[in-house]
Amino acid sequence: MVECGKKWEALLILRNNKSQKPIMSHFLGEYECKIDPKGRVMLPAGLKKQLSPEAQDRLVINRGFEKCLVLYPLNEWKIISDEVNSLNLYSKKNREFARYFFRGASELTLDANNRFLLPKNLLEYASIEKDLVLFAYSNRIEVWSKASYDSLLNDEPEDFASLAEEVMGKNSKKEND
Repeated sequence: MVECGKKWEALLILRNNKSQKPIMSHFLGEYECKIDPKGRVMLPAGLKKQLSPEAQDRLVINRGFEKCLVLYPLNEWKIISDEVNSLNLYSKKNREFARYFFRGASELTLDANNRFLLPKNLLEYASIEKDLVLFAYSNRIEVWSKASYDSLLNDEPEDFASLAEEVMGKNSKKEND
């Protein structure tokens, strides 16, 4: 019996090892939402179910690319911010990137009704007024003004298949010979 206990102890040590790569969230979904007059948005139940217990109903929002906002569960934000903080900050490009990346980042907590308050400066950055879209993929939830999101989808590449091949294709050297 002692041997069995040692195996479990070893398993616990392995699971608690900080060098072990954390499990990433995998969000999925597209949700149309409205902002209430106080600037709050209700997190849809479908997304709430996808939040990991490690997030503890805490999120971080910051500026994203293409004039959207990005929500991260707090545990995911810590992983990403650690990666940015590990950059050599003696390099000017790295400092500029870190400043822009962290600019406007704010921690949010879901209230009892699963709502979060969007900071006014970030709403202005993303041109969000009343209607918005939460687009969830990978470890993030992008927050778009509905108009900007619709425009983005209307500007879809003419040949999505070619884009997919370029980005995701695994051409072997033999195929190119």
